[in-house]
Amino acid sequence: MMMDGLTAEVVQATRRERMEFRFRAPVHLLAIYDQGSRSDGETHIEGLPRSTLRDVRRKLTFVPAGHGYREWQEPRVLTRVVYFYFDPAKMPTHPKMDGVLAPLAPRLFFEDATLSDTTLKLKSVIESAGADGSPYFEALGSVLAHELVRLNAGVPRLENPEQGGLAAWQRRMVGAYIEEHLAEQISLDTLAQLIGLSPYYFCRTFKQSFGMPPHRYHTSRRIEHAKTLLARPASTVTDVGLSVGFSDTSAFTAAFHKAAGLTPTAYRRGLA
Repeated sequence: MMMDGLTAEVVQATRRERMEFRFRAPVHLLAIYDQGSRSDGETHIEGLPRSTLRDVRRKLTFVPAGHGYREWQEPRVLTRVVYFYFDPAKMPTHPKMDGVLAPLAPRLFFEDATLSDTTLKLKSVIESAGADGSPYFEALGSVLAHELVRLNAGVPRLENPEQGGLAAWQRRMVGAYIEEHLAEQISLDTLAQLIGLSPYYFCRTFKQSFGMPPHRYHTSRRIEHAKTLLARPASTVTDVGLSVGFSDTSAFTAAFHKAAGLTPTAYRRGLA
C-alpha cells in the first residue's frame, strides 16, 4: 500500500526455514514483528552492536536511509513482519528542532507503545481486502512519521487520549521517580501511593500508559542507562551492573541479554 512519501507491506513466511534479509536504500525503514520467535539468528544495523534476541514479537526496528541492515534467523514460528518505507524528503520536522530535520538514529528491537499501536492499525488497513482505507491509511501514515520524528528528538509524549490511562501529571511524576531511583528496588505500593491510586488500578493504568508493567519498565530503563555507562571504558561491567541496581554480574548479564539480545561485554565490544 502506498501514499505520498510512505510505502508499506506485510511479509508472511510460509515455511519455518532459515531466512535472510538485507537492506540498504535511500529510504528509511521501520519494521515491526507482528509475529516472531527464533531458535537462532542475528540482526545487525550499521552503527549498532549485533543482536541475537530470540523473542522479537512486537519489537520495532528503525533503519535510517543509507544504513546497512542484515538479518538471518531460524524461526520457531511463521514470521510475520510489517515494513514501512519513508521518503526522507517527505519526513516532517519538529518545532523543537527549529524546522531542521535532525539525522534519524538507528534503533534495534526497541519498544514504543504509540508507534506499535499505529503500525498495527496500519497493518489492519493493509490486510482489509477491498476496504476503502486510503484516507485512513494516509492519516495513520502521517501520524507514524511525526511520531518517529518526536521519538528521535526526545520530545515527551502528548497526553494519552485513551480512557483508563494515567493523567499526564501522573505519568510525569511516576516516570521521574523511576529515573531518580533506577538503582533501587521500587515497590508497586510506593509508585501507587505517589499518585494516590490503589496498587491494582495503578498497575493496570500504568501498563496502558507506558505499554508495559511497572517492573518491566523499571528494568528497561535500567538497561538503557547501562548502555550509556558501557560506552565509558573506565567502568567495568560489574561496576555498571551495580550502579543500575543489579545485585551481581550474573543477574545484570542475564537481564541485559534478555532485553538487548547480547551480553554487556558483547555490546561494549560492538561499540569499539
